[in-house]
Amino acid sequence: MSILSPNSNHPDRSLAKAVAAGVVPIDGGLSNELERAGFDLSGELWSADVLREDPEAIMAVHSGYFRAGARVAITASYQASFEGFARHGIDAQEAATLMRRSVTLARESVQLCGLDGQAWVAASIGPYGATLNGGEEYTGAYAAPNWTGRSQGGLSIGELRSFHRRRIETLLEASPDLLAIETIPAAAEAEALLLEVAEIGVPVWLSLTTATDQDGSVRTRLGENAAEIFAMAAEVEAVLAVGINCTDPAGVTTAVRVAAQASGKPVVAYPNSGETWSASERRWHGSPRFSADQVTEWVTSGARLIGGCCRVGRDEITQVVAALAAISK
Repeated sequence: MSILSPNSNHPDRSLAKAVAAGVVPIDGGLSNELERAGFDLSGELWSADVLREDPEAIMAVHSGYFRAGARVAITASYQASFEGFARHGIDAQEAATLMRRSVTLARESVQLCGLDGQAWVAASIGPYGATLNGGEEYTGAYAAPNWTGRSQGGLSIGELRSFHRRRIETLLEASPDLLAIETIPAAAEAEALLLEVAEIGVPVWLSLTTATDQDGSVRTRLGENAAEIFAMAAEVEAVLAVGINCTDPAGVTTAVRVAAQASGKPVVAYPNSGETWSASERRWHGSPRFSADQVTEWVTSGARLIGGCCRVGRDEITQVVAALAAISK
């Protein structure tokens, strides 16, 4: 087992080939590093607002993670959408510019760190729930069958496809290396996105946000069997990896194993710190439980792209890279 180390020379821009050859470290949370730098991300646009306010700060975060040893940068487009920007008086033209900028900033960070041909830019495609600004990505309720708990009712697969299509097409105009479809909480949204990328044909990873039951069952935040979604992704050639993110670290090993067995694909794993997000208070509760000591188990279970999500920062990614280097010896 090898990893793509900070000194590796990998001129092939295919992440799939790099993953086939070993384990690739990815970055950590963007928002926590921006908050550490003094930004207030309490607004609806979250880190996407910094694309307009201070794009150099986003480059600094990407560069920091590259220097920590990460080799995939996930762009600042998770919360970015035409609808969300419009609610803040940003027209479609400027919204598209900001989305493309998220990719450009990550690419410029690759160049700034001297990593051309050695690192990848993954354009983040966050869930529809992120744009609702109420923590719905942690429930998936907007994609529940016949769900009417909100005024707009449950969204159909067709509606979800339409929502994501504009974002995907816009981000692809900036030529990322792949799409990071992440924090997907429900089967219907995963299916919608898989249908979209199957038609477009760009490389992607599909990452669910899950919970692991005491009996070892891995479920979406809506309560569906995650293995069935991973199996669905197995049929889509564009999907280079499946996995989980923004998940409690305690459930990662089981989720990685389920994802690998159900899909037959490499697995991406980037959990959060283990703290719990309160949407009503807009703050995290609990104590961090993320530990690089768990990395060996994740790799053994099938993880080939490993990093962190919310509240996992540069120090933790440095530790992950060190753990992967120890495994490769």
